[in-house]
Amino acid sequence: MPRYIVTTTILLYALVVCPVSATVPSGVNLAKLDNWDIVIAENALPSEIYAAEEFQSHFAQASNINLPIIRQSGFVTDGQHHIFIGSSPAMRASSVGFSTDEFGQEDFRIIVRDDNIAIAGLLQEETRGTLYGVYTFLEDYVGVRFLTVDHTYVPRIGTWRVIGPLDRFYHPPLRFRWSYYGETNRNPEFAAQIRVNTVTDDAKLGGKTGLNLINHSFHSHLSSQEYGKEHPEYFALVEGKRKLEMGGGGPELCLTNPDVLRIVTDSVLDALKKNPKLENISVSQNDNNKYCRCSRCVAIDKREGTPMGSLLIFVNAVADEVAKEYPDVMVGTLSYWYSRKPPKTIKPRPNVQIQLCSIECCLLHPINDPKCEKNVQFCQDLANWGNMCNHISIWNYNTNFSNYLLPCPNLRVIESNIQYFVTNNAIGIFMQAAGNALGAEMSDLRNYVMANLLWDPGKSSQQLIDEFLDLHYGRSAEPIRRFINLTHENALASGLHPNCFGRAKDYAIDETITKAGLFAFTEAMRLAENDAVRARVEKASICAYRAAIEPIWYIKDRSSVDPNLAERMRPLVKHFLELCNKYGVTNASERSSIESESKRLKRIVGL
Repeated sequence: MPRYIVTTTILLYALVVCPVSATVPSGVNLAKLDNWDIVIAENALPSEIYAAEEFQSHFAQASNINLPIIRQSGFVTDGQHHIFIGSSPAMRASSVGFSTDEFGQEDFRIIVRDDNIAIAGLLQEETRGTLYGVYTFLEDYVGVRFLTVDHTYVPRIGTWRVIGPLDRFYHPPLRFRWSYYGETNRNPEFAAQIRVNTVTDDAKLGGKTGLNLINHSFHSHLSSQEYGKEHPEYFALVEGKRKLEMGGGGPELCLTNPDVLRIVTDSVLDALKKNPKLENISVSQNDNNKYCRCSRCVAIDKREGTPMGSLLIFVNAVADEVAKEYPDVMVGTLSYWYSRKPPKTIKPRPNVQIQLCSIECCLLHPINDPKCEKNVQFCQDLANWGNMCNHISIWNYNTNFSNYLLPCPNLRVIESNIQYFVTNNAIGIFMQAAGNALGAEMSDLRNYVMANLLWDPGKSSQQLIDEFLDLHYGRSAEPIRRFINLTHENALASGLHPNCFGRAKDYAIDETITKAGLFAFTEAMRLAENDAVRARVEKASICAYRAAIEPIWYIKDRSSVDPNLAERMRPLVKHFLELCNKYGVTNASERSSIESESKRLKRIVGL
């Protein structure tokens, strides 16, 4: 969502809710809060208590002022200066008071005026508005930046920092936000700081969104292990056979079999009964393309021009039954691979959610680039789904799943892609990256850019990249920035259109790029001002060393390696593996560990 739309909303909200008073309100000097306190309700929610503690801790680092946290059941003393965190009776009765009763789960409002500050979201369990409001205040008015799990940048406030008067309301445009990196998934507190709302149920962090990722689920509702022997007819007919042994979670279902519909529907209703907090549930294909070719399924798919025809009829039927008992729950299905194209005449029920997947798209060009042939059809499919469905979410692919550690020159498309999805009314975005790994190529930088843009799509990715590089790498930022720019510009100039699986050559990474990378990181190490920065640069340099050993990366038999090549690669492999071990790299790809690749590489070069 463009920033001006959000701003307009804020201004309109402020004008309607807070008419201009007779006196001109004043702002607040953050450097002069010595006699202030933080006020929370006597029975504050766990997330409100944690929000107050986070404010207290980060503000103390910025100002050396340790604000006491006061629990207050009613009014506060007139003339005192307070920071109200959460929707307490004291806040509502104050000069900056307001009601949050109509707020959504992550909405918040910040008011600063007349020597008082209020930050509050909805007063309800498992809501994150107050906590996210505190993090936004710390970022936008104190200058805090949540860069990585172990690096939060907190600048000094100094002697003069006046903010306000201001009245700000924010409603996040996305209900589901997941920057899918191991660094986020394994660190719930950090996930909350960057406002990824899918990682934890912890009440202290406000819980997570009730929307779950729509994923492959047929195998969980009706498994071939349980039903295959006695009822092979429940499963897809492919090449004249009901094949029960199938990768990707198991065989697909025969979607026109009434017993299959009954069993899956019962399974879904049972799951919803056991999990009353669910806002959606997956009824979706497994991860293979062996969909049913029986005469009944084929007739529907042929008529509708897509295998999504029989799938959507099936999902609609389940959704009809769900709506009877759970009218607020969405039934979600993947629009993925063979099912990406919408059917000609069948429309999703009002309670059906479509999770549209971009796996075939080009990784280097914006999704909505009309000159990129790989992306044009996806945009058409999104437009067609948008004309028939109000609940569209996106599964977008953001890394090289075959090679987690190689440079991946797609940082520049993240902003345009997210903005395009939001403009097309996506309710959630899953930015899939190295979620099962730690230490993937530039994962800290990428995570920072993705999470920030998911939270506020109006931000600039280039500003976020520059901000991260400057704050995280200090004097070493410039050569790293130069290398990132080189890989991106070289890839764009190549005319390539790779997807999210590839070797170095598929992303225009050649010997020239490799040498430039090694040179850039050598320079960055020389410029590093202290050991902390030096360690960050070393970690980032892993991608350059991975590119440098591409000539032997895929070799499995040592006897096939030229001795001169092995000798040239040996020190590079040694240093690469040392860095991986030092900085906790876990995976070389989506399906291979760095441990297994390490054994092979050592054998190949004779380490």
